[in-house]
Amino acid sequence: MDVIICSDQDQAGARTAAKVAQVARQVGPRVVIGVATGSSPLQAYSALAGLIAAGRLDLGQASAFALDEYVGLPWGHPQSYHEAIRQTVTEPLGLDPTRVQVPNGFAPDLAQAARDYEHAIVDAGGVDIQILGVGSNGHIGFNEPTSSLSSRTRIKTLTEQTRIDNQRFFGGLEEVPRHCLTQGLGTIMDARHVVLVATGGHKARAVKAIVEGPITAMWPGSVLQLHRQATIVVDEAAAADLELAAYYRKMYDNLPDWQRLPLA
Repeated sequence: MDVIICSDQDQAGARTAAKVAQVARQVGPRVVIGVATGSSPLQAYSALAGLIAAGRLDLGQASAFALDEYVGLPWGHPQSYHEAIRQTVTEPLGLDPTRVQVPNGFAPDLAQAARDYEHAIVDAGGVDIQILGVGSNGHIGFNEPTSSLSSRTRIKTLTEQTRIDNQRFFGGLEEVPRHCLTQGLGTIMDARHVVLVATGGHKARAVKAIVEGPITAMWPGSVLQLHRQATIVVDEAAAADLELAAYYRKMYDNLPDWQRLPLA
């Protein structure tokens, strides 16, 4: 696991985008990218859009798979993740909409929709680089505490903490769905590379648990310690509780140039 501590959320977004671009260039035009919603990756998507606008990256033939979708919202709801992905990923990054998939939380048979999503990822050749955020309780995707570390795409009940954290996107807590369709931790771990971005002091406890704590279902993101190509990108506030922060800074500062992630 590589930990990169950045000065602020803009730099964290730029480093995350650089990691995605690095993998995309290595894989080629048909790279498969796993995309996350929420506030954490927004700066990364903005930085990727900048690389594309400058002609330094082309994702026109790329495929993308979103992590999750709410259950219980009507199709086209402005807070659905189908809509969020369209606005923050598909259009800004110039992706072909037919190559962007989101779990079908609107399906009448959600269990079958979950199985279909797993098959679609496999049929695409698997995810080359998975972008992740993290919840304040350590969830990645919507894999809440006590999720199986080998879980696959499935229906999941959201914790009250997650609903409280997400109510800012809705008119109030009563409007936040209680269920979702989410990729499982096992599904996420199948990605060849993962890059998790976390910013803000409210994520510091989760970052500490994921990076330096024991591997436990109580902090689902801690399973990333077992991943062979995991990169954790945080700003100073999110890194505040890390015991080995000085080591992570020194480690990154002394990487050879070919391993570093340029900001521009």
